[in-house]
Amino acid sequence: MTQQPAGQFDVAVIGAGAAGMMAAAVAGQRGRKVVLIDHAGKLAEKIRISGGGRCNFTNLGAGPANFLSDNPHFCRAALSRYRPQDFIKLVERYGIRWHEKHRGQLFCDDSAQDIIDMLVAECDAGGVSWRRPCTVQALRREGDAWLLETSLGALQVGSVVIATGGLSIPKIGATDFGHRIAKQFGIPLIAPRPALVPLTFDPAAWAPFAELAGASLEVEVSCAEGHFREDLLFTHRGLSGPAILQISSFWQPGETLAINLVPDQRLDESLIAAKHANRQHVASVLAQWLPRRLADAWVERAGLAGKPIADCADKTLRELARGVQAWQLTPAGSEGYRKAEVTRGGVDTRALDQKTMMARQVPGLHFVGEVMDVTGWLGGYNFQWAWASGYAAGQSV
Repeated sequence: MTQQPAGQFDVAVIGAGAAGMMAAAVAGQRGRKVVLIDHAGKLAEKIRISGGGRCNFTNLGAGPANFLSDNPHFCRAALSRYRPQDFIKLVERYGIRWHEKHRGQLFCDDSAQDIIDMLVAECDAGGVSWRRPCTVQALRREGDAWLLETSLGALQVGSVVIATGGLSIPKIGATDFGHRIAKQFGIPLIAPRPALVPLTFDPAAWAPFAELAGASLEVEVSCAEGHFREDLLFTHRGLSGPAILQISSFWQPGETLAINLVPDQRLDESLIAAKHANRQHVASVLAQWLPRRLADAWVERAGLAGKPIADCADKTLRELARGVQAWQLTPAGSEGYRKAEVTRGGVDTRALDQKTMMARQVPGLHFVGEVMDVTGWLGGYNFQWAWASGYAAGQSV
C-alpha cells in the first residue's frame, strides 16, 4: 500500500471501508486510475471488529427481502449482479478459510483481518493510490471534473464515490460526511436513526428485570412488519441479543414490542396439566421453559412467589402463560449510535440510479454502502450490500 503524489485521477473513492475498498478495487482492475481516501488512522475498523472479530462477511440467503428501505426495490439490481457466491469465490481465491455458523451466516475461521488484507490486495491489484489518514475539506464541481481539497493536497477527478458509511460507532470514526455531501448537492435524505441496536427501558419500570442481566433465551419477537425468532439477552438497561437487534430496525419510538418467551409450547395447557398432585412452587415448574432467574422474577411479578402450582386456579395459570407468551412492552429508547451496528436511513435511493449508484441529477457522484437508505438484517446482509453496491459503482465509474 503506497501513498502516491497529488494529481489527477479518474475516480476518487472517499471511505476505505467494505464498500469503498470494493468499489476502488473493481474500478482499478477495470483500468481506471483510482485514489482511495480515508480519514481514520486504522484501516477498516468496522470490518475488523465485526462478527466478534471474525467478520460475518455475507449470508447465503441474502436477497431483497432481507433489506429495509423507503424504496425497497432499489437494492434488487445490485444484489442480483453481485451475489454471495461471487464474494465467496473471491474469499476462496485468497485461501481464506470460512464456516457457516447458522442461518446462512458465513464467518472467517481465523480473523476479520483476512478480509481486510484481501481487499487491500485487490485494491493494489488495481493500482489504487491511497490517501490515509486524509480528510476531505471540500468537494466541488468544476466543469466536467470534480475538485477535492484534502489535508494531503488538491485532487482533480472525473468521478467521486462516497463510501463514508453511516453514524454508527463514532468511536471508530463514523461521521455524517456522506449525508453532508448529499445535502450540499441537493440530494434528499431519509432521516437516519440507529439500527441493529439494543433497546432500553425506563429505569423504574425495568427495575424488576435489571438484576437478570446476562440471562438469555430463544424467543419470538414482533413489531410493526418485523418478526424474528432469535436469542434475547437481558441487560441492566433493557434488552439486547440478536432478536432485539433485528427488531430494532423495525421499531419506532412509542411502538410496543410483542415477545413470546416460550415459543412452540401451549404453556397454559402445560401449566394446568402440571397441577395434578404437584406441590412444587409455580416458579419451579415454569423454570422448565425459562431460565430459573427469569422464572423467579416473572412469578414474583405475578404475585405467585412461593405458591404451589396445585393451589393455583386454572384462570390464574392461563393469565400467567399469556403474559409469558405475549409479553407487551414499550422501549423508552435505544443505546444509540454508540452501540448500533448500522444506521437506518441516509441518502434517499430514489435520487440514485439502481445500476450505477450515481445521483440522477449530479453526474459523476456515486454513493455506496451504509451511507444510503438500504439497511440489512443482522447476519452478514449489510456486508453483502457493501460488496454489491461497491461492485455496481466500481463497474460504472
